[in-house]
Amino acid sequence: MNMIFKFIQILQNAQIAVMMNPCVWLLLICCGFARSAERPNIIVIVADDLGWNDVSFHGSNQIPTPNIDKLAYEGIILNNYYVSPICTPTRGALMSGRHPIHTGLQHSVIFASQRYGLPLEEKIMPQWFQELGYRTHMVGKWHLGMFAEEYLPTFRGFESHYGYYQGCEDYYDHTYEADLAYWGLDWRRNLDLLRNETNLYSTDLFTAEAVNIIRNHNTSEPLYLYLPHQAVHSGNTGGDPLQAPQHYVDRFPHINNYHRRLFAGMVAALDDSVGAVVKTLKDQGMYDNTVIMFTTDNGGPANGFDANAANNFPLRGMKVTQWEGGVRGTGFISSPLLNQSGYVSNHMLHVCDWLPTLYTAAGGDASVMKNLDGQSEWDSLTNNKAGKRQEILHNIDPSGKGQMGLRVGDYKIVVGDIGMALSDWYPPWAKPSDSEMLHANNSAAFKMFGGKNGITENESPIEKRLQQNLKHFEHAVAENMGMGGDFDFEILESNIDSNIESELKFETYRMDFKGLQSKIFKKPLKNTMKSYYHKNHPVKVECGRKPFNASTNCDPRVSPCLFNIANDPCEYNNIAVDNKDMVIQLLLQLQQYEDTMVPPLNTPVDPAGNPKYHDGAWVPWVKL
Repeated sequence: MNMIFKFIQILQNAQIAVMMNPCVWLLLICCGFARSAERPNIIVIVADDLGWNDVSFHGSNQIPTPNIDKLAYEGIILNNYYVSPICTPTRGALMSGRHPIHTGLQHSVIFASQRYGLPLEEKIMPQWFQELGYRTHMVGKWHLGMFAEEYLPTFRGFESHYGYYQGCEDYYDHTYEADLAYWGLDWRRNLDLLRNETNLYSTDLFTAEAVNIIRNHNTSEPLYLYLPHQAVHSGNTGGDPLQAPQHYVDRFPHINNYHRRLFAGMVAALDDSVGAVVKTLKDQGMYDNTVIMFTTDNGGPANGFDANAANNFPLRGMKVTQWEGGVRGTGFISSPLLNQSGYVSNHMLHVCDWLPTLYTAAGGDASVMKNLDGQSEWDSLTNNKAGKRQEILHNIDPSGKGQMGLRVGDYKIVVGDIGMALSDWYPPWAKPSDSEMLHANNSAAFKMFGGKNGITENESPIEKRLQQNLKHFEHAVAENMGMGGDFDFEILESNIDSNIESELKFETYRMDFKGLQSKIFKKPLKNTMKSYYHKNHPVKVECGRKPFNASTNCDPRVSPCLFNIANDPCEYNNIAVDNKDMVIQLLLQLQQYEDTMVPPLNTPVDPAGNPKYHDGAWVPWVKL
């Protein structure tokens, strides 16, 4: 009816409404619906915790992913694409087009019965697509807040939701275990709990639901389907958290490590799901007018972290860290509608770019989207042109010991504890004994994030060690550059940690931006990586020779580290000492980002949300 009212307004303005022939009315209305139907279908598939080295289009020789690979090779493989280090921040950025530091989701994830979520004032992807006439459906994991109904998917633009609200759960009984005291069912259709789907594998259930939505879709209207899978996240910690039907596990007799073989079975189920969705789109005659975007939510939890067996090799680090293995995302976009395809894009792309990019692909005008951190890259992607984005803020987490990461052009700076306990290069498990010696330290990572129940008080990247780093940079710049001298990095390094116990307050350490910037030559930093056509060959990361001090030449808890990601994607060589001005320049940019940051929204766990008070289920318990 809204469309009809718009026609009435147009006709009234033209002063011909009274005289209009009914046949002309019908023609106008039909043309409007036809225009809506011409919009492409948008399918967004999110894999949970999928690592860089867990798909064969990245060269994995353990786990073939033929369905995912086919889409990737036919589309555009994103080789310079970044997500957040962990789940909730990425999903919030995907839905809102805004960086987690601007939505309060920059620290850890929503856990158990914490009373927060993606702020309600954020207009999210399904709401934007509804305005373009789309039917909007969600199948899978939410993890953007569930303490009150207003935060749920069906209150935020989705016509339907089949899946769960929390961060993980058992693949068969569909219960979520926050810990032994907080354990309950988290499985529903819309608002109704489903207690009769036990012993049915969630990946299969999500696939069947997505296929059913596509089959029953009225093709006179465009479809927006959001399919955030549970796979390949670990299940609950009791028993074996890696779960897959045996017929999938049996595909991988060549993997002798039990846990990696189970994990491979989970990936295979995910790959078959992608294949089933594509087949159904083709069977329904919808594929040629469909855009499919595929992404992970963060790097894989490698080497036993989070009871998982994902892998990011040869990238450094893993999930929850700001090393490349934690933030460089496995992703692609695929569609017959792309003007150029079959190539590897090395243009920089961030997960918050997807909202304006897909909105543009749908025929929307992204310029009407205000206050976004993302920008539409549809034109650059579909035409294989240079992209707009030249920098990516990985994160500023003001909790625990603090951590910051920023990529500008080819260069990446990291400051604070970005994941030193998980900073190695972890090969994929292959032999039975590989998983006996775990290098991934769950306890250290837990401390790094300040615990699950909220933010450690009086600990922030600025007020503690990071402020000291900036303080000494400021002092060195003022001391040396003020006298016309060069920046003395050795003096800085010798003093970088000398004042940690100082009682001076935060304001004492603020930089004078104007004073510093006028003395620093600001070199324009650009991404020099070029796109290329892959000819269906796997897209592998080439690390170069690993120096003997690769593990020791960078400790960002002590002093900022700088890497040239274009030449050193595996973060072997800390080049901060030889690029002093660039370090200062990037630190200034980090502080400018920090000045725009809102406080994290994390709250303590609310006992009132415990499933034991709600018939053994996770349900909203707060009335707004």
